[in-house]
Amino acid sequence: MGRLFWKFFLSILLAQIVAAAGIGGAVWLKNRAAEQGRRLDIDMSPPAGMAIESAAATLEFGGAQALTRLLENMDRHRVFAVDERGKELLGRIVNPTVVNEARALLAQGDTRVVRRVMLPSGRHYLLFLPAQERNLNNADARPLLAGAGIPLGVGGPRREGGPPDGRTPVARPDQPRFTGGGPMGGPGQPGPGGPMGPEDRNPRFQPLTPFIPLAVAVAASLLFAALLAWYFSRPIRSLRQAFEAASQGDLAPRFAHVGGGRHDELTDLGHDFDRMTARLRSLMDGQTRLLHDVSHELRSPLARLQAAIGLAHQRPDRTAASLERIERESIRMDKLVGELLTLSRLEAGAIAVAKDEIDMAELLLQIVGDAQFEAASQGRTVLSHDIADVLLLGQPDLLARAIENVVRNAIKHSPEGGTVVVESVARDGMLRIGVLDQGPGVAPQDLQAIFEPFFRSSGTDKDVDGHGLGLAIARQVVQQHGGTITASNRAASNRAGGGLCVEIALPLD
Repeated sequence: MGRLFWKFFLSILLAQIVAAAGIGGAVWLKNRAAEQGRRLDIDMSPPAGMAIESAAATLEFGGAQALTRLLENMDRHRVFAVDERGKELLGRIVNPTVVNEARALLAQGDTRVVRRVMLPSGRHYLLFLPAQERNLNNADARPLLAGAGIPLGVGGPRREGGPPDGRTPVARPDQPRFTGGGPMGGPGQPGPGGPMGPEDRNPRFQPLTPFIPLAVAVAASLLFAALLAWYFSRPIRSLRQAFEAASQGDLAPRFAHVGGGRHDELTDLGHDFDRMTARLRSLMDGQTRLLHDVSHELRSPLARLQAAIGLAHQRPDRTAASLERIERESIRMDKLVGELLTLSRLEAGAIAVAKDEIDMAELLLQIVGDAQFEAASQGRTVLSHDIADVLLLGQPDLLARAIENVVRNAIKHSPEGGTVVVESVARDGMLRIGVLDQGPGVAPQDLQAIFEPFFRSSGTDKDVDGHGLGLAIARQVVQQHGGTITASNRAASNRAGGGLCVEIALPLD
């Protein structure tokens, strides 16, 4: 898996982590608030404190009977009065956990919502208001404050409660009773300081709470998706424009200086595209140059053919000489076409290299013998020197043709009476074959170009026969065998008086 995969993976993973953190944080805060709300079993609201204060005063100055009448007059009997035995004054069931929490608050010194009142008889009562009792009728604050000594108005509707005999109690001056209305709110409406249940806290924000985590997740996903889209679409658009330009014939490099610190598959793809277009430019330029060179090479023999045919028509007595000239030019054109086909097949890889075992010493000596027979008629000599006796895997015909082309090229450029030396040495797993002549050499800037098709160095004599394809074919053959071919000028101070050295290096493995 490449760098592009990890960028996609880590970006999406980061988006999921951010979304999960947002949702988890919102859920945790909500649960924490709910847990805190559930943990408060004692009503801590200001109205609860006022009701506790009123009940404590009534119990302290009027006794248990007065507190009983007060609690009975409360619509829902809110305040609980529990004695030391855990029995509630009105016989209501009390949750021991609530009693323990009330005692804990009292032990902490909080007498605002929890009171302990001692009677002259020695009995004591614990006064508190449970939170669940508050929630039974949280829409109406009148029962909480009824009989607490605060005027709430008269005429409000009675809903529940009252004395057991069903009579409407009459308020006495020392025992005021309130049925609704007044400064804390109208009938059935909680006052501004009245109790509120957990569902009444922050009512403005409660409808949006479920959508906040979703909004955070969607926003994070959209943000990372936009960044990913921008990060990956920009180089893709550049690649698309480059391909479109290439389809119109514009093969100029476009990503050589593009990257901006990026090191991923898209950047590598851009550089590969530049290498591809460079190769295409090279091939197209080579085809154009090859077409030009072929037309140039064919023009000369064709012109000579036409001249020979015209001469045969004008001078019938010299028909034999004209026919001989026509035959010679035809052979030359056939040789040129054959070399072109061989070079084209080698460049296209159509000629497979067979893995035959070759005795290179025997092959080189045979080539030297054939070249010496040809060079003797031209007043030149071909010699072998220090031929290494090694075996090599390859195709004998192709290797023989490549080495023979190099030797014939050396014979053509050697002066009359000159000597061409063929030598070989096995070293470092390579067989190095050297062909040394005594010719004028090659200009340093042309040492690499002489292996291109139809290339002629500036120092080459114009009367030298050939089309400039021999060394190009030799290079293709050597490269198909995994080797290299190079050329270098020999020092003019040596005994041979300078010349060119062509070295072929072939692997022995």
